[in-house]
Amino acid sequence: MSHAVLDLVQQVMSSPWLYVALFALAVLDGFFPVVPAETSVITAAVFAASGETNLALVIVVAALGAFAGDHVSYLIGNKSAGRLRGRKAFVWARDALAERGGLVLVVARYIPGGRTATTLTMGAVRHPLRSFTFFDAIAAVSWALYSGLIGFFGGMAFENDPIKGLLLGLGIALSVTAVVEVVRWARKRRAIQPSPERLPADTSV
Repeated sequence: MSHAVLDLVQQVMSSPWLYVALFALAVLDGFFPVVPAETSVITAAVFAASGETNLALVIVVAALGAFAGDHVSYLIGNKSAGRLRGRKAFVWARDALAERGGLVLVVARYIPGGRTATTLTMGAVRHPLRSFTFFDAIAAVSWALYSGLIGFFGGMAFENDPIKGLLLGLGIALSVTAVVEVVRWARKRRAIQPSPERLPADTSV
């Protein structure tokens, strides 16, 4: 069974339509985050280690797709501002945007659900398109490089067993996401804890 699955995946990886599919998935992931764009990029990069795919092309196509998808999400947010304002994700992204500016778009790329919430919010609050495009280019390229290199080195580590390489790549990606979430949670918790200077004075006699 595993050999049949591997053969099927290898056939898909050797198809010239692979890059069209990667681009489409990266675009859709911009405003429909359940699409497995990152997993697809990592998988294609794993097979680049054995020559089945072209790593540089995988990264370029993924970056272009992510860039285009984010701009679609920005336009959706721009047209749907009124319906988004009360949502929790919108409030988080708006506050983060006010604190960090366009740089939050790069950070949100590695937070589950953060990418879509941020791109929609930046559109909804009418963040300057030129600034959005600049930071989104950085975010899209860094994400494509990150996903592609994780997959490629996973494939290199298990050149004769791409399934293990894929599992390693996905494991690393999940670990990085988990670390980002833990750090974000710890910082948020620290921020809401009152400092000693703000604690009420002891008025007991």
